[in-house]
Amino acid sequence: MQWNYEQPVAIRFGEGRVSEIGEIAGSLGVGDGVVVADRFFDEGGVTDAMIAGSDGALVASFSDFSPNPDVTEVDACAALLRRVHAGFVVALGGGSAMDVAKAAASICLTDEPIAAYHGTGRTMPTKHLPIIAVPTTAGTGSEVTCVAVLSDRAQGKKAPIVSDGFFPTCAIVDPEMTYSVPPHTTASTGMDVLSQAIEGYWSKGHQPICDACAVHAARLVFEYLPRAVADGRNDHEARSKMCEASVIAGLAFTLPKTTSSHACSFPLTNLLGIPHGEACGLTLDWFTRINADAQGGRVQRFASLLGFADADAMADAIAELKRTIGLRTGLRDLALNDRQIADLVRISRHPNLYNNPVDITDEMLETMYRHLARAD
Repeated sequence: MQWNYEQPVAIRFGEGRVSEIGEIAGSLGVGDGVVVADRFFDEGGVTDAMIAGSDGALVASFSDFSPNPDVTEVDACAALLRRVHAGFVVALGGGSAMDVAKAAASICLTDEPIAAYHGTGRTMPTKHLPIIAVPTTAGTGSEVTCVAVLSDRAQGKKAPIVSDGFFPTCAIVDPEMTYSVPPHTTASTGMDVLSQAIEGYWSKGHQPICDACAVHAARLVFEYLPRAVADGRNDHEARSKMCEASVIAGLAFTLPKTTSSHACSFPLTNLLGIPHGEACGLTLDWFTRINADAQGGRVQRFASLLGFADADAMADAIAELKRTIGLRTGLRDLALNDRQIADLVRISRHPNLYNNPVDITDEMLETMYRHLARAD
């Protein structure tokens, strides 16, 4: 077996470390930074407080983007970066803020729109502004990845762009930033963490260092996600452990890539409006059973390492976890028709699907979606 490992992101983990942004900018020799923040933080004064506490390192903010950011929103952010002659970018928020910041920090140094690189096969330029990533959910792992997922609504497409220039220079993982996240968002983003860990482990691109990260992250999710959902404002240990799980799951899947559950999450989100992490979790137990004996029983061994009797028991635990934290276990309430099911099958043939250790056919997808359409 041959494999490579590289992780260029410096990680600063711990409560209160968001105050170190000015220090980091100083060590990098950059200034005139722009905060790319979810609108909630901009309107709630968090962004202004961050700028005020940055010792002059931050000068502006950008929050005019949607939960599934569009290429035009990236271009608008890049225009601001050019206008203020930004020296670095802070990405504050969940995956959407990270996606916009990563893409804008690269495209702002060109005279092209990001659409020129979105699903076109063109390689992104390597030159980029330094990015300091500050996640506010324990979920996407985007603070340690080189991927930005963008939509082009005019063209009707949503796709990732992968570039080494998208790796943040530094990730500040501060659990205090997650204390106010509401229960359902905590549940959905936490299920995304579990999906990233498990899929990273069984991906065709698996390798030993990422495997170890996957086991550690998944174990934390099973133990601490129910607590974080039940009392996230007061249970700081659970919040801290979920932040730990999130960043380590990001390390677990960045190189191997995600697989079947993430592939299916795209149509579930785009067509049915199901939040990304909840959409990933909806099929995770199903694919756990399908993949149980693939690769010489790797998923069976993974389940054993987590303390389960076998992969079926782990799949049962995933289903029970979803019920406990209030996430979907079926689609019966949406009364899906044959055309909608056919669309789900068709759009699930996303490139991530081909990372799965078992070849997934359209017939297998249709069987799964028809089962979910009947399930509560």
